[in-house]
Amino acid sequence: MKMVGAMVAAARIAKNLTQKQLGELVRLDAETIASIEQGRRALMPNVAELMDQHLGLPGVLTVAAHEMPEVDVTPPWAEEYMDLEKAAIALSWFDNQVVPGLLQTENYARAVFTCRVPAHPEEEIEALTVKRLARQKILRRSHPPTLSFVVWEAVLRDRIGGDEVYAEQLRHLCNCSYLPDVSLQVMPLGLASQAALDGPFTLLETRDHQHLGYAESQRGSQLISDPDEVSILARRYAMLRTQALNTEQTRGLLNRLLGET
Repeated sequence: MKMVGAMVAAARIAKNLTQKQLGELVRLDAETIASIEQGRRALMPNVAELMDQHLGLPGVLTVAAHEMPEVDVTPPWAEEYMDLEKAAIALSWFDNQVVPGLLQTENYARAVFTCRVPAHPEEEIEALTVKRLARQKILRRSHPPTLSFVVWEAVLRDRIGGDEVYAEQLRHLCNCSYLPDVSLQVMPLGLASQAALDGPFTLLETRDHQHLGYAESQRGSQLISDPDEVSILARRYAMLRTQALNTEQTRGLLNRLLGET
């Protein structure tokens, strides 16, 4: 990250640009440009492409951003699930704490990691954010998995990261809800019964049609393969979908929340 940052700084200076001027060209503030140049913030590929364009570089920064070695920030207990997620043909995801990781914007993901206590170092927050965004590649596969999400309404009312991040995240959810392989439903507030009071979980189907469950707690996780236990989660998820708003009602709620921002 420090080497790439030094390359950005050298190219910027060669063009007689200030950090503020470069930031205006690539839609970032001067403080963010400074963090990139100092190696404290990862250079995202989309920003790298703009920098190459405005700094007259032949794709150098874009290659650097894409080929940056991954920092090992995934907890060992989550690695097996991450590998399965990459190749899954179907995912069903219930969350009552944050927006599901596959639907998070970059700024929202960064804000979520920033909330952690004890606090992550800034470079680790950036590495975690890059890792989370990389997981979203499955949404853009030529044959993406079938994805179903049920999210508690309270998640959509928390303004993690502030008003601008919140509005951006709501708009992103609206856009994602129109993807052909995505179903997004909101579990409304005020229900008299709710099928998953034990917390968030994910159901996954592999290419060889093995059905698995996954659940995280504060300091660990569980990959569930026992058919009886997976069946319990599947029945619970089916009930959640009947209790949640349908997809059209969900879009209506998102639009109303956007109107309140």
